[in-house]
Amino acid sequence: MGKVHHFKRPKTLLEVDSHYCAGCGHGILHRITAELIDELDLRGRIVGIAPVGCAVLAYNYLDIDMSEAAHGRVPSVATGIKRSHPELLVFAYQGDGDLASIGTAEIIHAANRGENYTTIFVNNCVYGMTGGQMAPTTLPGQCTATSPLGRDTATMGAPIRVCEMLNTLENPFLLVRTALDGPAGVRTTKKWIREALLGQGADRGFSLIEVLSPCPTYWRMTPEQSIEHIKTTVKKYYPTGVFRHPEKETEGCLSA
Repeated sequence: MGKVHHFKRPKTLLEVDSHYCAGCGHGILHRITAELIDELDLRGRIVGIAPVGCAVLAYNYLDIDMSEAAHGRVPSVATGIKRSHPELLVFAYQGDGDLASIGTAEIIHAANRGENYTTIFVNNCVYGMTGGQMAPTTLPGQCTATSPLGRDTATMGAPIRVCEMLNTLENPFLLVRTALDGPAGVRTTKKWIREALLGQGADRGFSLIEVLSPCPTYWRMTPEQSIEHIKTTVKKYYPTGVFRHPEKETEGCLSA
């Protein structure tokens, strides 16, 4: 018989009950992040930052130093921590309402300056924590609490594609969009978050991994339907792929 691999909880992932809705992608991302912290031996040298929104309670699940930030101001807090303690790894954990609405100017200027920290950008196309209102990333025609007849792009504007927008700037190191639409998407997401952290350890600058994530509650779908919705609908407007990637290898740059 071949070697048996046991599925275990990562050491960095605290053994607590989840408050997230059934089928939400945040729990998957927390596990991915915890696995990477364990695998790269980063406990004690990594700091996470979470703002207002569904991400605000990330510190309840990850056994690392965490800081909260005012709504949309995570890039400023991340910049301050990283510049004050450049030996630390810093990651921002932001939703689409936080990053692409009230925090738009913050993320653009942090990326433009090439700040050396990593952003995990969770895009579920809706405001999840506050009741399912329309977000800057809500799809055309998508019904929400504040667009009950569907998003009308003629009066409400078109959804903002963050990776494409930041890719017009000169200084970002890594810009990638992935999707939690199945096991392959989860593995790809983990791969690119790992690459972003390795690049930060090599002082390569600003990185952002945008993750298309299901929100069954405010999409009014079952968890299974929400995964299919990402595959058939969300990815058509937000195509996954690599928008900015360096040629230089970053493997091994986190060695002490």
